Amino acid sequence: MSPSILIAEDDSDIRGLLRLYLESEGYRVLEADNGAAALDLAREQAPDMAILDVMMPQLNGYELTRALRKFSDIPILILSAKSQDSDKILGLNLGADDYIAKPFNPVEIVARVKAQLRRAARESATVLTVQDLTLDTASFQLTKRGRSVVLTPMEYKILALLMRSPGRIFTKIQLYEGAVGPYFEGDDNTMMVHISKLREKIEDDPREPRYIITVRGLGYKIEK
Repeated sequence: MSPSILIAEDDSDIRGLLRLYLESEGYRVLEADNGAAALDLAREQAPDMAILDVMMPQLNGYELTRALRKFSDIPILILSAKSQDSDKILGLNLGADDYIAKPFNPVEIVARVKAQLRRAARESATVLTVQDLTLDTASFQLTKRGRSVVLTPMEYKILALLMRSPGRIFTKIQLYEGAVGPYFEGDDNTMMVHISKLREKIEDDPREPRYIITVRGLGYKIEK
């Protein structure tokens, strides 16, 4: 069955535009014109993703995001006429996965929906294997050549992010936001410390890493 997308937006023209573009890509669309109705739909229909306007009657987008996160981990994209960084940070801190300001290009919305659903599909995999490393995301257990390796929660999140996309280069900011949340200036050193400690646990020789590789001037990747 095609993935279903919940659109919570009180502007019928915007709902219609999003429906047109999403249905043309094969998605099923659920619509609500207020936050309370959207919450009921989410409970009844269990959509695969939600697109939420901020300014809605009954429950606004931020309140709806908070309510959804009590029972669902579906990707949430917030639409807002507010473009201040503080508004974006608030939405992300409440549990949203993405944020885009109005006016928007519906083609970009579709691209972001596809990206979020791909990420969600990768994260649903329970066992990740790269080279000699096997990470069970259900039990949070890492083994290297069959030997258990104990990780801190932060180390686990960083390694899981890397192992879900072997060969992909992640910047320090991307790793931080994927493992912790919104990035703030000065967090570079924190990520470098975590990478260093992770290497000490998984590398045969941390000084000559063969798993987590530094790509000079860009960031880090895990070799396929």
